[in-house]
This record gives sequence, C-alpha cells and structure tokens, in this order.
Amino acid sequence: MSAETPAAEGQFTRRRLQFRAWRGGRPFWAGLFIALGGLPIAYFPYANLQIGHLTLAMATTAGAGSLIIGVLLVVLGVSLWFQKHVRVFAGVAAILLALVSIPVSNLGGFLIGFLLALIGGAMAVSWVPGEPPQAEPPLEGRGTGAAPEGVVPGTAVPGTRAPGTPASDAAVPQPRDGGDGGSPTQAFAPLGANDLSGTSPANGANGRHSAG
Repeated sequence: MSAETPAAEGQFTRRRLQFRAWRGGRPFWAGLFIALGGLPIAYFPYANLQIGHLTLAMATTAGAGSLIIGVLLVVLGVSLWFQKHVRVFAGVAAILLALVSIPVSNLGGFLIGFLLALIGGAMAVSWVPGEPPQAEPPLEGRGTGAAPEGVVPGTAVPGTRAPGTPASDAAVPQPRDGGDGGSPTQAFAPLGANDLSGTSPANGANGRHSAG
C-alpha cells in the first residue's frame, strides 16, 4: 500500500458525507425518479427495434409531443435538486405529464416512464424539509449546581456549619411560631442553654416559681 491510500480514503469519505448532507436537504429521490421517467417517454417513439432482418419502427404521429414531455420531466427532476421550494409545482406537473404520456407516447414509454414519473411526482408533493434538533429542557426538580434549589450559593444553610467552625458558633435553629392553635415545634438546644425554670420571678425572666 502506498502512503497516499489513507489520504484518498479520507477524501472519499469526506465527499460521501458532503453528498449525503446535500442529498438530505432536498427531494433528491423524487427528482431522480421524475428524471428517469422522462427518458423512456422521450426515447421509445424514436427507437427502432431490430428483429432479425425486420426493423420495427415505434415512432408515432405524436413523436414531437413525446419528446417535449420527456424533456420537461427531466427538467422538472433536475429543478427539484437545486430549487426545492418548487417541489409542489414540480410534483403536480410531473403527475399531469405522466398521465398525458399514456395516450401520446406509447402508453407512457410502455408504462415504465409513466410509473417512474408518477411515483416521483407523489414523492415531491409529500416531501417536507426536516426540522433542526432542539435542545432538551432540563429535568424538573434537578438543580444545575451543587447547592439545593432556592439557596443562593455561598450562604449558610440553617442547621449546618461550615468546615472548621466551632460547634458553639453554629446557628441554633429557633422555634417556629405556632400561629393559632397547636403547640409550636421547638428545636433541640444544648441542656441548660435556655433553662429558666430555676429563676425567681424577681428578675423578670419568667413568671414561674421554683418548687418548694
């Protein structure tokens, strides 16, 4: 193997991918079927079939009409490759020309050109351009960062302390207001931190007397 073989294969692959991308953005197969359908319609009226020493001419009185129909079908097929916005007009025109070719051009090129043009016209009318892929929305209930939802990054979460912070400096959760009815939910605190049961009423801390 020569040193140019990998480069040639890479260029062939690149050309093939470019052709595939070009083909996917237009009704390529519809144009190909319509163009191929015009060839037998235009050819058979001017062809001569040789059977031994016998020459059979298949020309008809409408040979010029067959040639015009075949050329128009080829033009419509090529137009679909480079002018995809005329796909509806080209498809309908190809179907009408295929129907006209039945009485004019030897049953539409012995039904070969008629069927090819009819299938290609239907494909051209039904073809629509593809939509570009859309970005997927983020899943619900899943945050984008490491912090919980609703918490600004860099702020402390109640009930937690930063690494290296003493336990005494950590924020102590406060009881929530009970509102109307029901006992409020109180958070646990270190023993003796808020114990005011042994104080006297004179200091005004609370209104309860110690037992005895």
